Amino acid sequence: MSDTRSYKAELVGVFGYPVAENPTIVMQEAAFAAADLHWRYLTIEVLPEQLADAIQGLRAFNMRGINLTIPHKVAVIAHLDELAPEATLIGAVNTVVRDGERLVGHNTDGKGFVRSLQDAGVDLAGKHLVFLGAGGAARAMAVESALAGAAQITIVNRSASRGETLVELLNERTPAAARFTLLDGKYAVPDGTDILVNATSIGLFPAVDDLPDVDLDSIKPGVLVCDVIPNPPYTAFLQAAAARGASTLDGLGMLVGQGAIAFTMWTGRDAPVAAMRRSLEEIFRP
Repeated sequence: MSDTRSYKAELVGVFGYPVAENPTIVMQEAAFAAADLHWRYLTIEVLPEQLADAIQGLRAFNMRGINLTIPHKVAVIAHLDELAPEATLIGAVNTVVRDGERLVGHNTDGKGFVRSLQDAGVDLAGKHLVFLGAGGAARAMAVESALAGAAQITIVNRSASRGETLVELLNERTPAAARFTLLDGKYAVPDGTDILVNATSIGLFPAVDDLPDVDLDSIKPGVLVCDVIPNPPYTAFLQAAAARGASTLDGLGMLVGQGAIAFTMWTGRDAPVAAMRRSLEEIFRP
């Protein structure tokens, strides 16, 4: 009787620099176990100048896909065969899926953010959102928020060119009204803001005490303050906002939301979302 057991694992993972603090491996490995799939998730440090070689390695290893994090979400586009419509619109890629011999770039960041808001009972229709930052994550979240019904979006950034480019995209390609504010000193959150989002890497481990340049006393009760940082999830920024009476939403919901979408793209299976969320809560909230 022949043994038909396969010892070959299907490989996915994440390319980033730095990447050691990225906890995606925890939830994806938990998802593979819950779904009884012989898959592995690899956390791989890739320097910017080595990205092209890393993508060639992905092809050579017949990996099923990859996530991209800082600083590769835009640079990876030049090394892919095709972009999904939302990745073309956003101009950034956080998930690559192998389709035969072709590598197709997608962006699940924004969808994960919108899903986390919906799971928290937040309806984006008619809301005014303020995003701190104008990088790949901010672009994805702002675009998907606009498409989900947000009425007004303010982009706050130190780089005028990047911020104005994102605002131009939002005004031309989405129904929302967008405007840009140049960050010069402490940003005062304007009255009428419904949702304030830290879409930067400020506060990411190990710099856990760092705060965005926001006048904290301008954060009023009734504002929902969100942070994309998953490690640690309850950032110093969220703690400061909560101390001023604001509601908060941490980065775990977004991380799970976008990870669940990527899981399904790679495997063709429904994602075991509960197992994914539980695995992250176990490491961050023992």
